[in-house]
Amino acid sequence: MNFSYLDIIIVVLYLAGVTSYGIIKGGKQKSARDYFVSEKAIPWWAVCFAIVATETSALTFISVPGVAYAGNLNFLQIAIGYILGRIVVSWFLLPKYYEGELLTAYAYLGKRFGAKTKNTASAVFMVTRVFADGVRLYATAIPLALLLKGWNIFPAAPDWQIYTYSIIIIAVITLAYTYLGGVRAVIWTDVIQMFIYIGGGLLAVYVLSGNMTVSYSEAISQLSAKGKLNFFDLSLDFNKPYTLIASILGGGFLSMASHGTDQLIVQRLLTTNSLKSSQKALITSGFIVFFQFALFLFVGSLLYIFFNGEVMKSDEVFPKFIINYMPSGVSGIIIAGLLAAAMSTLSGSISALSSTLVEDIYKPYFGKNKTERQILGVSKIIALIWCGVLILSAFLFMNSSQAVVVLGLSIASFTYGGLLGTFLLGVFFKRISQVPAIIGFLCGITGMIFIIYFTKIAWTWYTLIGVVITIITANIIQLFINQKSLKTETEKV
Repeated sequence: MNFSYLDIIIVVLYLAGVTSYGIIKGGKQKSARDYFVSEKAIPWWAVCFAIVATETSALTFISVPGVAYAGNLNFLQIAIGYILGRIVVSWFLLPKYYEGELLTAYAYLGKRFGAKTKNTASAVFMVTRVFADGVRLYATAIPLALLLKGWNIFPAAPDWQIYTYSIIIIAVITLAYTYLGGVRAVIWTDVIQMFIYIGGGLLAVYVLSGNMTVSYSEAISQLSAKGKLNFFDLSLDFNKPYTLIASILGGGFLSMASHGTDQLIVQRLLTTNSLKSSQKALITSGFIVFFQFALFLFVGSLLYIFFNGEVMKSDEVFPKFIINYMPSGVSGIIIAGLLAAAMSTLSGSISALSSTLVEDIYKPYFGKNKTERQILGVSKIIALIWCGVLILSAFLFMNSSQAVVVLGLSIASFTYGGLLGTFLLGVFFKRISQVPAIIGFLCGITGMIFIIYFTKIAWTWYTLIGVVITIITANIIQLFINQKSLKTETEKV
C-alpha cells in the first residue's frame, strides 16, 4: 500500500478545511427560505459548478473509469443527450419556476394541478432520492473502506463492517456543514470540490502516462485494436444501453427529468437571482459534464493498460490505483478531493429532501401558525433525520455486483419518467386536470415495474417510456371524463 502518513494528514486537513469553510460561508440563516434557497443571491457560475459536482462527483470519479475499464467509451454518448435535455429544461420548465415565489419543483405542480398532485410528486421524489443517493453514499465509502482495510485498523472485521464504518464516517462529516450552513454551505463547498476532483482526474492521466509498461502511443494502439476507444454505437438493439439513439434519447429525457423535476438540482437553480442566470448555469453545466465523462472514461482506458486487463470489480479499479500506485502526497490530494466532492452530493440530497418535506408537506399542513424561526428549527431537525435515512439506504447496496453509476441512474430512471411526464402535462397539455394527471403519473411508475422486471429493455429507455405512458394515460382519462361530463349535461337538458 502506497498511502503514506503524509496522505493521511492531507485527507484529514482537507476534510476539516472544507467543513469549516462550508460552515463559515453558510453563516447564520434567518428563515427556512434562507436555509434552502439562500435568498436567491448565489452567482450563476457558482450554481453551475455546484450542479456539476452534485450530479457526478462520486459516481463519475469512482465508477465511470470502471465502465471504460470493463467496456469502451460508448458511455460518453449519454453526455450528448444530457446537453440537449438541459436546453429543453432551460426554455420550457425553468420559466415556470420563476412565475411566483416557488421554493421547490413540486410547488409548480400544486399551482398547476392541485395539492394532491404536488404531494404525490413530492413523496415519489423523496423515496427515489433516498435510494438513488444511498447508492452514491455507498460509492463514496468504497475508497475509504479500501484505506481502512489497507491500514489494517480493524484486522478482525469483515468487509461489510468496514463499509458500514466508512458510510457512517462520511455521512456524519457531511452533515456537520449541511446542518449548520444550509444551501449556501452546500453550494460554495461544491465549487471548491469540483475543481479538486477534476484536477485529480488530470493528475491520474499524468501519472498513468508515465508509469505504464508500454509507451503512450503503444497504449493507444492496443486500446484501439481491442475496441476500447470506440465512441459511437450505431446499432438499433433496444437491449443495449449505450447505442447512439438510446444514449441521445435516454440521456436527453433523463437530463430533462433530473434537472427539470428533481429538487436536488432545481433547488440550486432557484438560488440564482434571475431566470437568465439559471439558464446559463444549467446549459453550461452540460458541457462541463461532457468533458468530465471524457476525462474519467479515458482514465479507465489507461487503467486497463496499466493493470493489463486484470479481472476485478469495476468500482474498485480506480480507488485501488489511487491508494496503491499514486505517489505519496498526490494520492492524498486525490482521495481528499474524491471524498469531499462525493460528500457534495450527499449534502445536496439532505438539503433537497429537507426542503421538499418542509415546504411541500410540513408548512401547508402543520406549520401554518409557526414563526420563521420555528420552521427553521424544524428544517434542521428534518435534515438530521434524512441523514440517518440515507445511511440506512446505503447499507442496502453493499453487496451489489452492478457498477454503482449504472445502479444509481437505473434507480432514478425508475420514477423519472412519471415525474417528467407529469411536468410535461402541466406545461404542454392545458386541458389536463388533476385526476388524470395523478392517474397518468402512477401508471407511468407502475408501467416501469413491468418494463424493469419483465423485459430486457436497457435502462436508458426507462425515462422516455415512463413519459409516454404517463402522457397517453392522462389524455385517455381526461377524454373519458370529458365525454362522461358531456353525456351528463346532455341528459340534464
